[in-house]
Amino acid sequence: MQQVIDSFVNNFQTTPKVFFAPGRINLIGEHIDYNHGYVMPAAIDKGIWFAVAANNTNTANFVSVDLKDSFSVSLDTVQKQDSWKNYVLGVLHVLEENNIKVGGFDCAFGGNLPVGAGLSSSAAVEGGLIMALNTVFNLGINRIELAKLAQKAEHGYPGVKCGIMDQFANLNGKKDHVILLDCVTLDYQHFPLQLNDYAIYLINTKVHHSLASGEYNKRRHDCEEGFAILKEKIGGEISSWRQISPEQVIANKEALSTRVFDRCLFVTQEIGRTQKAGELLKQNNLIEFGKLMFQTHEGLSKLYEVSCPELDFLVDQAKLFPEVIGARVMGGGFGGCTINIIEKAKADAIITSVTSAYQKQFNIIPEVYEVATSNGTYEIV
Repeated sequence: MQQVIDSFVNNFQTTPKVFFAPGRINLIGEHIDYNHGYVMPAAIDKGIWFAVAANNTNTANFVSVDLKDSFSVSLDTVQKQDSWKNYVLGVLHVLEENNIKVGGFDCAFGGNLPVGAGLSSSAAVEGGLIMALNTVFNLGINRIELAKLAQKAEHGYPGVKCGIMDQFANLNGKKDHVILLDCVTLDYQHFPLQLNDYAIYLINTKVHHSLASGEYNKRRHDCEEGFAILKEKIGGEISSWRQISPEQVIANKEALSTRVFDRCLFVTQEIGRTQKAGELLKQNNLIEFGKLMFQTHEGLSKLYEVSCPELDFLVDQAKLFPEVIGARVMGGGFGGCTINIIEKAKADAIITSVTSAYQKQFNIIPEVYEVATSNGTYEIV
C-alpha cells in the first residue's frame, strides 16, 4: 500500500483517497454460473491498492506501480488501446456509455495479486477503480450496480465475456464469510466461514494449457444441447437447470450422447452441491464441506473434463493427508490453481511434501499462497 501512496504523491503532489480491491477465490460452484446455477466465492486479503484524487481537469492520469508504466487520456477521447490500459479504460468507457459523469482524476495502483493464478486481478482493477470513482465523485451507485458496470467494463475493451462472479465478489465480499450467489437473479447471502484450526492454501500448477478458450465454448454448447433434450423428455414447465435432478439426467441417459450426459450430470450434481454447501457452513460443518470440494474436483475431472494431469496430481497428493479436508481445481481449469483447506499445524509439512512430489513429477516448482477472506473493495481511512 505504501508504495502506491508514495508513487501517487511523487507523481501528482496531492493527497489521495486510498482503496483496497481484493482478489477472489471460489470455494464451490464451478462452471455452473452460465448454467443457471450458484457460486460460492469470497473476497481475499490479497489484492490491489488504489490511490485516487480529482484533479479539476478533463484528463485521467494513470500510474501502474507494478508495471512501472503510465499514461494519460482525455475523458473526451476514451478509446480502446492495448495491454493493461484497457482494463481501466474499459471502466471509463462503461461510465460514459451509461451517462455517468466523472471529472478528471489522478490514479496510482499496484498490489500483491499473482497474475495468472486465477485470483481475478482484472476484476480487482475494475472494481477498485469504479469504487474509487464512485466515492471521489459522489456518484451514489450501490455495490450491486457497480459490479454490473465492472462486468460490462471487462466485456468491453478487454473483450472478455466473463460472468459476474468475479466483480460481484470483489465488491460484495465480507470478511470471515463466503457469498452464495444466484447467478440468474443476483440474489445473494453471506454464509460464515469459520476456519478455526484450518486455513486456505492455493497451489499454482504454473501451467495453462491452450485448450481453455475453445473447450469452454464446447462445454457451453454441450450443456445447451443437453438442456434442450432433457426439457423435452421430462416435460412440464422447465426453464432452468435447477429444476432438473441428477436422477432425471440418469433416467434419460439413452437420449444423450455419452459426452453430453456427462456434462449434464455434472451440472445438476454441482448445483446440488453448492446449495448443500451453504447449509453445511450454517452448521459450521467444515469437514463435510471439504468432502464436497473433493466431489467437485472428481466431477470437473471425469465428467466435465476441464482438469489436467498437473491439477489431478495435486488433488491426489492432497488426498494422502487426512489434515487436508478439501481440495479441488479452482476456476476454468486446464491449469491454474488448486484450492485446499488444510489444518494449520500440519500445513507446512504437507505443502513441502506435495510441492516436492509435484516438482519431481513435472519438473515445475509450483507457487503456494495462503489466503484469508476479506471485505469487498473499501476505502482505507
